Amino acid sequence: MSRSLKIIAASLAGLAAAGFCALFGINSYVKNSVSDMIRSPEEVKDFGADCVIVLGCKVKEDGRPSDMLRDRVERGIELYNLGAAPKILMSGDHGRKTYNEVGTMKQYAIDAGVPSADIFMDHAGFSTYDTVYRAKAVFGAKRVVIVTQKYHLYRALYIAKSLGLDAVGVDSDLESYRGQLKRDIREILARCKDFATSVLKPQPKYLGEVIPLSGSGDMTND
Repeated sequence: MSRSLKIIAASLAGLAAAGFCALFGINSYVKNSVSDMIRSPEEVKDFGADCVIVLGCKVKEDGRPSDMLRDRVERGIELYNLGAAPKILMSGDHGRKTYNEVGTMKQYAIDAGVPSADIFMDHAGFSTYDTVYRAKAVFGAKRVVIVTQKYHLYRALYIAKSLGLDAVGVDSDLESYRGQLKRDIREILARCKDFATSVLKPQPKYLGEVIPLSGSGDMTND
């Protein structure tokens, strides 16, 4: 190999190493900066939150929630029943008529005995960042409990902290889920992306009129 090629190879290796270090450095920073914000259900029942935010996830073709989504909603219902917040904000993807995460989530909670008026739906929660931004800007939340699986909770709490929400989180890991290693690897990249997003603070694609949590969740029904 010629000297020039060796220099190029060494430079590329150096850049790759620097990128690797930056990636894992940001990932560690995001996790460590919010780890003390993750609590147990008992620890948040007197937190005085405006709402419990339940983050959306896959809905099956037959309209039933995936295992991960079901467990998120179950945890949200548990926290509501404990008195952690007077309202639940179901946030997820309802960008198509044929796919409705938030409708599935709300119906599951209604079937479990939660009054419809206490369940708000954010139909434009297309990303974790959009969900948290809209919780504050559209629904007027200031103090929240966020519910999702723990691997995802770090990023959600970091975004909330960066946007000025007083937030804590409770994980919804009620069982083990297939494919978790793939999700863990993908989440490292997602944390780095939302680290940058939280610095830039762009508005979500959709905002719309204010829907105060002090009102009825039925205002958000289809």
